[in-house]
Amino acid sequence: MAVSLDSVVKKELGARTPPAIRRFAEALAQAPGAIAVLFYGSTLRTGDLTGLLDFYVLTDQPHRTGLRRLAERALWPEVSYREVDADVGVLRAKVATMPLATFARAAGGETLDTTIWARFVQPTALVWTRDVNVRDEVVRAVTAAVRTAGRFAAALGPERGVALEFWRALFRQTYQAEFRVETAGRADELLRAAPARWTTLLPLAWSSEGLAFQRVGDDLRPALDPALRRHLQDRWRMRRLAGKPLNMARLVKAAFTFDGAARYAAWKIERHTGLQIAVTPFRERHPILAAPGVLWRLWRAKRA
Repeated sequence: MAVSLDSVVKKELGARTPPAIRRFAEALAQAPGAIAVLFYGSTLRTGDLTGLLDFYVLTDQPHRTGLRRLAERALWPEVSYREVDADVGVLRAKVATMPLATFARAAGGETLDTTIWARFVQPTALVWTRDVNVRDEVVRAVTAAVRTAGRFAAALGPERGVALEFWRALFRQTYQAEFRVETAGRADELLRAAPARWTTLLPLAWSSEGLAFQRVGDDLRPALDPALRRHLQDRWRMRRLAGKPLNMARLVKAAFTFDGAARYAAWKIERHTGLQIAVTPFRERHPILAAPGVLWRLWRAKRA
């Protein structure tokens, strides 16, 4: 029986996660409108719960109003910092929240944004869903993310090569487009963690997309006629041009809307310097106004 992309994605999303992660996801699921919680990032592979965890909370509709809602429609997701007490200690997470409908459009490559499909072609666990219908919608969206990534990998990769070469070319391009600070070997590190997965995934993505290809041993050669290749490369150029401005705008928005920014900054400072910063009510409500005082304390501590 042939393996399909849908079945591979569904199995991967259903992978078991540590009990502490499941409890964290259940806590996040109490947010208004939450219908699904995804967990991703290096912790999914290493099991190390001491760092910053990464969750996506998908909702049934935007829950903000006014100017904040308008900003979220263009500059999603909404980002927050959360802490949860667990048997293994305090767990900390960066939580992104966005409507499932927006997530699905971005995963399918219908927007200029690259961040959703570039992240969710990577291993992800669907830790909690409201019901089976939502689960199926999320599976379809993540499957679409893999198809979108595979489509651009065919256009940005070599004319012929092993699967990992196509993925490596894709990730190097997305890192550059997204205004992210990544080491030169970040793409290689990502692929080395699960080479068999990536090797299996690419031909499945192409087949699901209806993109013909030739296979000679481990080498793959997508059958892209010149017109289709130019079309995909033109679409990529648009996303590359939009990538940095979009990411910069999100950073500016996050400076004013990051829920829990003061607690997140205090944890990061203590983790990297050992300096404890008290999270006062003023710092909690006005992290930007409080930043100069915190930086002054950090400067004095370093000089001491």
